[in-house]
Amino acid sequence: MKVACVQLNSSEVLIDNLLNAQKLIRQAVLQGAQFVATPEVTDQMLADRSERLSECYTLEGHPGVEFFAKLAADLSIYLLIGSMIIKSDDHSRLFNRSFLFAPDGRIQATYDKIHLCDTELPTGERYQESACYTSGQRAVVTDVSGLKLGMTICRDLRFGRMYRALAREGADIITVPSAWLASVGRLHWEVLLRARAIETGCYIIAPDQVGEHSGGRKTFGNSMIVNPWGEVVQKSTGEGEDIIFETLDEGLIQQSRRAIPSLQEDPGYIF
Repeated sequence: MKVACVQLNSSEVLIDNLLNAQKLIRQAVLQGAQFVATPEVTDQMLADRSERLSECYTLEGHPGVEFFAKLAADLSIYLLIGSMIIKSDDHSRLFNRSFLFAPDGRIQATYDKIHLCDTELPTGERYQESACYTSGQRAVVTDVSGLKLGMTICRDLRFGRMYRALAREGADIITVPSAWLASVGRLHWEVLLRARAIETGCYIIAPDQVGEHSGGRKTFGNSMIVNPWGEVVQKSTGEGEDIIFETLDEGLIQQSRRAIPSLQEDPGYIF
């Protein structure tokens, strides 16, 4: 299966983002991609909490859901929209939700981000997603062309036990759509992606946002595809929108797990 990571620079204007993502997704399919993944908040990058609650949509009303469902069906591909912001039915809270659309356009799986970004960095950047987002409650593994896909989002990457749990549930591929902060990207992004691949024997597919966004937020880019040995086999830059490709080798997954069977070797620990 040939996969593509689409690197985006989402703005606060939803329709512009949908049309731009569509353009790049179509380009990826023209180059042979059968599975395409986009970053976190593909739909809209809003900085202000009040704007998020007023500008976002419920699941039934979100224009991006029908838009990307139709696109997946038109192109006959698996399409992972890294996340869209979904308003709760009572309009009081938000969910950061990843969508996997099947080649017939149906929503095959969704995943709500579990580990929200509540952080205050030495740079002075402060983010508190829990102020308006509700954390997801379940991990997700689903089927994609004979392989198992585990779904995560951005800050989940810092929690290794989640990735090992996904692998134990059969995941062969794990997606990490992100809007990773540029200020910590240089230190943590690649090393964490490679570590998660090594620990699980999975392919890691990590499309990231890139550049400057509403409110002065800067994201790192450097979208990556990492193989089960922890090698970065495809990498974008931090300089603009891009598409990277890789053809997945199922045999490499099995080879790495036979050589390093750490998923089966987690004993209890005594303190």
